[in-house]
Amino acid sequence: MISSELDAAAVTDPRMRAAYRRCRDLNALHGRTFFLATRLLAPAQRPAIHALYGFARWADDIVDLPDPTGDTPAMRLDTLARHLFDDLGAPGEEDPVVAAVRHTATRYALDHTLFRAFLDSMRMDLTVTDYPDRAALDRYTYGSAEVIGLQVLPVLGTVVPREQAAPFAAALGKAFQLTNFLRDVAEDLDRGRVYLPADELAAAGVDRDRLQWCRESRRTDLRVRSALAAQHAVARDWYARARPGIELLHPVSRPCVATASALYGEILDRIEECDFAVFARRARVGRIRRVRVAAPALAQALWARRNNRIDPRAAAAASP
Repeated sequence: MISSELDAAAVTDPRMRAAYRRCRDLNALHGRTFFLATRLLAPAQRPAIHALYGFARWADDIVDLPDPTGDTPAMRLDTLARHLFDDLGAPGEEDPVVAAVRHTATRYALDHTLFRAFLDSMRMDLTVTDYPDRAALDRYTYGSAEVIGLQVLPVLGTVVPREQAAPFAAALGKAFQLTNFLRDVAEDLDRGRVYLPADELAAAGVDRDRLQWCRESRRTDLRVRSALAAQHAVARDWYARARPGIELLHPVSRPCVATASALYGEILDRIEECDFAVFARRARVGRIRRVRVAAPALAQALWARRNNRIDPRAAAAASP
């Protein structure tokens, strides 16, 4: 399957094909919901999406996972940035994830400032543990999530000028990230981080110590439930803001994005259904449910591919 995708995307160099395979493996392993949604794209679109996801996942792992070489996360992020922007190292020594994302960035003429903003947010994770207000959290979320929506937009294609669709793509990235913050609040606490605005928590009588108590007791008290419900409403609002943008995408890409939005939105449903017991269990959308949501979209995707053609290699110039 991956060979046919690479053929469709006109990736012929053996080293580059191996690089894209590595990114696809990362997507399949770590992003089950997202990977399922990418199956609804045209084969020629998938390698670029895998490369962008693989890069984001790799950088995130640099921040959160120990390195056997002993290099600090800051050193590793600096090395990653140099390889990405300055083309250091012999071609045979280049990391496959970097090789694939560089190839994708060149093919789609992606703005390098989007990658710089993403790495800036990854660096924030090394020093910032709390966000005093919504504006501070928004600065982090822009680089960690909104820019990813903007990066994939040229791959997806649009039926309007791209700048018209861009705010919706950024909004959906933000909605996904806010969903992650709610789902993963317990795990983030274990890493010493809180991705919820402190002033909004305080309005409900909640602080870090109260969240930590909930984590240790695996209970959500009434004040924390109220605070999380307010954050839940904010995330819902961003899905609503993003939704009109789906119709601005190329018809071939709409089933994928609609499915990703629906499945991620259902994580919020699971959180609400368990009465915000996020300290006791991780909200998930089960495999059977994912397949049920994706099945009708697959029919729509196949119909769209038969009746519309998208050439990702020309996507940078495709929007009117």
